[in-house]
Amino acid sequence: MEPESLYNRVDQAAGGTLSQGEKKKFLPPTSRKDPKLEELQKVLMEWINAELLPEHIVVRSLEEDIFDGLILHHLFQKLTGVKLDVEEIALTAASQRRKLAVVLEAAGQSLQVEEPQARWSVESIYNKDLLATLHLLVALAKCFQPDLSLPPNVKVEVIITESTKGGLKSEMSVEQLTECGTDKDQHSKDVFDELFKLAPEKVNAVKEAIVNFVNQKLDRLGLSVQNLDTQFADGVILLLLIGQLEGFFLYLKEFYLTPKSPAEMLHNVTLALELLKDEDLLNHPVSPEDIVNKDTKSTLRVLYGLFRKHKLKESTDGEPLESPN
Repeated sequence: MEPESLYNRVDQAAGGTLSQGEKKKFLPPTSRKDPKLEELQKVLMEWINAELLPEHIVVRSLEEDIFDGLILHHLFQKLTGVKLDVEEIALTAASQRRKLAVVLEAAGQSLQVEEPQARWSVESIYNKDLLATLHLLVALAKCFQPDLSLPPNVKVEVIITESTKGGLKSEMSVEQLTECGTDKDQHSKDVFDELFKLAPEKVNAVKEAIVNFVNQKLDRLGLSVQNLDTQFADGVILLLLIGQLEGFFLYLKEFYLTPKSPAEMLHNVTLALELLKDEDLLNHPVSPEDIVNKDTKSTLRVLYGLFRKHKLKESTDGEPLESPN
């Protein structure tokens, strides 16, 4: 799209919403498709979903799921341990704004940022402003999980529109969302590295949530998992789970149903990882040897890919995003 026509479309969109002297930022379609911006959103969603996994909360979209304060409320309480005096479920727009205001005020105090200096506000978050939402989440991540591997140097072009006496005035600007990276190895970490390093007390809760999910899916096969650390090491249950969830039919000649050696176990796990890669369900490199050697972090990475996809599907099909409790 030509810049001139893009400005015109933004001007038309802003014409009825800006009072004289007011400025507003718009994120053009080309910026929304920026790969680094998409990666930043993905990392932040994975971080939130990992934090709130024990509460069965799944974020699908930062724009659509964050604005009403519900998930921000749960995330802030999980990160800080501070219980906020707000209603749990806010159904009306007015109650949602009130709840969001309380959460953002508490977040601002923790971040030592007052609203005039903040790059977000109740209005911008509630109006599903992606830039404001990203600034808020990046600030929370940097404060409460400083080792989270955010993509470095994420910046996007924005259009700033101002209402003047002579009409609307628009100009392009660059918005910096994350700082330039200095650690070359940052990109190799993921949410489970951070979980094990910074919040080891939460690992058992995450394991329990995933085991419950796995057992729900394996119940029709008459199987169950009691120990996540050991029962996936031979690849058998992992293959059967993948087949059950992804609709694969595996011939018995393709894998060892009762592996008797490390080599046969390795064959099974390697096959399982190849299937997951084909379905784009591995977001972090996993060595089959680590699964065979009962590495908990690697096993969680593999199972979380399945959990995230199918728990998300259930939520989309109408399951509540949070448990009644």
